[in-house]
Amino acid sequence: MKHYFFFTILIILSSCADNKNAHIADQPETIKEKQITKPEFQAIIDSAQVEGSVLIYDFQEDVHYSNNFQWANKGNLPASTFKIVNSIIALETGVVKDDSTLFKWDGKKRRMKAWEQDLIFRDAFHASCVPCYQEVARSIGEKRMNEYLTKLDYGNMQVDSSNIDNFWLEGNSHINQFQQIDFLKRFYKSELPISKRTEKIMKRLMVIEDNERYRLIGKTGWSIRNGNNNGWFVGYVEKKQEVYFFATNVEPQEQFNMELFSMIRKEVTGKALKQIGIIK
Repeated sequence: MKHYFFFTILIILSSCADNKNAHIADQPETIKEKQITKPEFQAIIDSAQVEGSVLIYDFQEDVHYSNNFQWANKGNLPASTFKIVNSIIALETGVVKDDSTLFKWDGKKRRMKAWEQDLIFRDAFHASCVPCYQEVARSIGEKRMNEYLTKLDYGNMQVDSSNIDNFWLEGNSHINQFQQIDFLKRFYKSELPISKRTEKIMKRLMVIEDNERYRLIGKTGWSIRNGNNNGWFVGYVEKKQEVYFFATNVEPQEQFNMELFSMIRKEVTGKALKQIGIIK
């Protein structure tokens, strides 16, 4: 009887082990297994004399590609990529009526010549007019800004009355490349808690390039914190029935020519998109 009992226990334990192993074998791929390292992206980064990461997400295959996933997980100030969110909140709250709303220049000298003129909202977005969007943020106000940031689940923004018009440019607010793509994916899939009207205006507003082969939608950003330059380019590419999301974050190496920094973010991203055959 004792032998029978012991034998039964062995069978049960063996069965449990088999079931456990079967469960492990049947588990879906982990997120890490859906991350493919691309040394080719690193070569693009190196040749541009910058440091950082290009993160591309294949929506169809549910796969992330990058040269540096550790960098892609690192939070940074969103800089002018926040104009996407700022625009959404402005439209939702009625602070801005539509993409033709006019921003009058007050005649004061601005950091960029392109900002020293009256601009409609669409042009303010593409010119990345900081003073225009600071005006928008002040009109939205601390309370509504925080409410919408919570609703939209956008990064980790630290907003109060003292920094309402610069929290995306200075301070402790941060977002990483995965979070940028997650937000854009929810925007693309109409999963954000915003009106269809706002979504339609934004999807029109954010178009950078539109041709017979693909549509490029996105926004750049550039922050300087403690003397360190950090640059973004985030967005997505629509190609027939396919869509690919991207978030590039780079910083210049010591020998980098800073006159080229405004262009290098797009250039690096474009080369990475070409490298895996998304654009030609």
